[in-house]
Amino acid sequence: MANDKPISADASALFVYFNEIGIIAQLSSAQFQRNLPDGLSHSQFSVLNWFRRVDSQASPGRLATAFQVTAGAMTNTLKKLEAKGLVKIEPDELSGRKKKVTITLKGEELHKQAITASAPMFQEFAKRFPMEDVAKQITELRKVREYLDERRYR
Repeated sequence: MANDKPISADASALFVYFNEIGIIAQLSSAQFQRNLPDGLSHSQFSVLNWFRRVDSQASPGRLATAFQVTAGAMTNTLKKLEAKGLVKIEPDELSGRKKKVTITLKGEELHKQAITASAPMFQEFAKRFPMEDVAKQITELRKVREYLDERRYR
């Protein structure tokens, strides 16, 4: 083996920590997917959510970078969203080659509808996990996300 050093207790605990986050992401995504309107994939919803959370417009390249997918994969997702009338793709006025993507009113409405459809899932979760604990975890998880995002390309 290239590295025969024993794993420290801290490294082992951090592996378990990130493994739990990964499993939670998979399970919650699968459960959320069941509540999405017919024909809307989780990846498509994620793009709509990005527009609601981060910025009102973006280039396909910026979105591909944000989602850490290839430009081709993002283009495919955006074309499907555009065909459903959920985003608008048009030439960037500042550059003849680049495109500008914006969420449409229909996309905003479908985003809201998807979250509303998940309300029973969230209510059930809230019965088991006190919201004050969830709020504390959000603060800590946001710090982890920001830390990892800052180091994305190192």
